[in-house]
Amino acid sequence: MKSTIKEVAEMAGVSIKTVSRVINQEGSVKPETLERVNDAIRQLHYQPNSAARNLAGTRSFTLGFVYDNPNAYYVIDMQNGILSECRDRGYELVIHPCKATSENIANEIKEMVQRSQLAGLIVSPPMSEMPSVLKVLEELPVSFVRIVSGSDESKEATPCVFVHDHEAAYDITQHLIGLGHKRIAFINGDKGHRSSEERFNGYQQALLDNGLIFRDDYVYADQYSFETGVTGARQFLALDERPSAIFACNDEIAAGALFAARLQGVEIPSQLAIAGFEDSPFSRQTWPKLTTAAQPTHVIARKAVAALINHIVAQRNPKGTSACIPHQHFTPELVVRESTVMPVGEAQ
Repeated sequence: MKSTIKEVAEMAGVSIKTVSRVINQEGSVKPETLERVNDAIRQLHYQPNSAARNLAGTRSFTLGFVYDNPNAYYVIDMQNGILSECRDRGYELVIHPCKATSENIANEIKEMVQRSQLAGLIVSPPMSEMPSVLKVLEELPVSFVRIVSGSDESKEATPCVFVHDHEAAYDITQHLIGLGHKRIAFINGDKGHRSSEERFNGYQQALLDNGLIFRDDYVYADQYSFETGVTGARQFLALDERPSAIFACNDEIAAGALFAARLQGVEIPSQLAIAGFEDSPFSRQTWPKLTTAAQPTHVIARKAVAALINHIVAQRNPKGTSACIPHQHFTPELVVRESTVMPVGEAQ
């Protein structure tokens, strides 16, 4: 049988009203009392009824997640991370896939927020970086958190989770240069994503800092897809002066590049090193496995929800909570695997 709020109150030695305050995160409970109630909730595995909480007053305990990303692995990790934090904090989740390229995308999100009576919204790229979407969200009475590529929080008035793609892309390029590679090509993803720009800029900066020449013919851009990697690699391998390494903007692109190279009999990594980005299952399903940058999507999602809920609580209890905007930062970490490992001095 499910435990009840009365049982939680009895175990914690408090009133039902106090338990309700803790569940609703009203911020008017003493720290020691808060700890006792939360301990009782965990021991009894108590789950508050979100529908009843929403009906009990004007406060909503439902969050929304809007996304448009063709990478199924990214979406699944993001959803699982969001759901984990929602369950721990007693919130429900509405998931809304959409098309960022739709002319009506801003109004679609607006109508979804109003229809679902959300307390908050998690917005992922590319919508989190679109001025038209942000303008609509700022006009709505709803808190929101954005997951964005970049590191500058100075102009952000709402919670953001910043992913430092530039620094991670720099590290990958520096790794290839350290192996002796001087001819490094880059396959980019969708231009509508700021991550594409940040990763490309990190690649360029590493070339510049090491005195290497940037070449336009060593850059190919299309979408975040396997096919983009195939096409980009074929284009590079048709050049009179082939690159000795390819840095792909994500692992799916890198897997496509590796596939195309092997079809042409190119040995990886002795004749061509290949690196991806994100550390998705694509990076571990190829042979050889891909060097990449580990991007903890599940953790990023949890931190985004935590920042959003903390912001909601702060707005509901402005006198008892700091007004500081709860930003979060993540830098994907270099993971070196067989697709780039080779003795120093053998590359060109």
